[in-house]
Amino acid sequence: MRELAIDGRRIHDEGDCYVIAEIGHNHQGSVEKALEMVRVAAECGVDAVKFQKRENRVLFTRAFYDSPYDNENSFGLTYGAHREALEFGRDEWVELRRYAVEQGIAFIAAPFDPASADLLGELDIDAFKFASGDLLNVPLIRYVASFSKPILLSTGGGTLEDIERAVDAILALNSQLCVLHCTASYPAEVDDLNLRVITTLRERFPELVIGFSDHHNGIAMSLVAYMLGARVFEKHFTLNHAWKGSDHALSLMPEGMRKLVRDLRRAPVALGDGVKRPLPSEEPALRKMGKKLVAARDLPAGHMLEPGDLEAKSPADGGLPPYELDRLLGTRLLRPLAQDQDVTLEDVEPAEELAARGSREA
Repeated sequence: MRELAIDGRRIHDEGDCYVIAEIGHNHQGSVEKALEMVRVAAECGVDAVKFQKRENRVLFTRAFYDSPYDNENSFGLTYGAHREALEFGRDEWVELRRYAVEQGIAFIAAPFDPASADLLGELDIDAFKFASGDLLNVPLIRYVASFSKPILLSTGGGTLEDIERAVDAILALNSQLCVLHCTASYPAEVDDLNLRVITTLRERFPELVIGFSDHHNGIAMSLVAYMLGARVFEKHFTLNHAWKGSDHALSLMPEGMRKLVRDLRRAPVALGDGVKRPLPSEEPALRKMGKKLVAARDLPAGHMLEPGDLEAKSPADGGLPPYELDRLLGTRLLRPLAQDQDVTLEDVEPAEELAARGSREA
């Protein structure tokens, strides 16, 4: 059975979806904004929030760190300065972790380097996430897997062979793994989602929970992913689409996140048990719109029913359903019927009795 537990919450095919609000760096380097986003995400009903942690000076080459980065989304004149402006120190991470616990949701983070993993490990976060950019980074994957925490693995830009390599590296050390289908473009266009990969991953890894890191604008594609078997969903989250930063435009605002959570929670209930049956909620409409057999005109007792004697009319509040018409034709009325009066099986002489009487009389 596919199963993963994060902060005591069991995730499996027959249970509710697990929804992660990806805050990332949408907090713009403000711990106050980050705390507010955690609070609002919890109010939206998500199961977890997710952040990112980098040690920029060890993560980037000197040339990349010092490269110009002067654009509308920049928080610094160089890429290094931009990234440093978005990073939190240890005290801020402690505060965020504590606040998530207070809000009753799990705290997940993606380390981009071993030093960041060490800090997150000290914070005893609930799960680690690997970004798609680290799908090929087996040394980091092995290092983080050794922390024995649940792991979410994004697979954007990878082949099945790349995914298998990463999965094998993790499972050799840690069985707590969820593989996330992902398209690593921001936003991801519908033509690039390739959601059938979810089926491929479920077939290739029958023992693992499969999820969807959704970079598409909107919520509908996550519901399609659910129908294909995804049970963990990661979606970017913001409080304002107009804030500076490249991820805000593709992120869900609180109302969108609430709707995503609502619809994913409804999905298993809506699927039902597969048994087709009339439901109590359908009865008023079907009584009003349905039909019953009634006399087309006044009919005397002893009349032999023939085509045209009975009609199907609404409401279906008694009498016989129209599919019984063939059964009634050729039978004899035991009592008179007024126009529009219901006809029942008790109103007619059964055909077999009529036939038997005819034989005796003959």
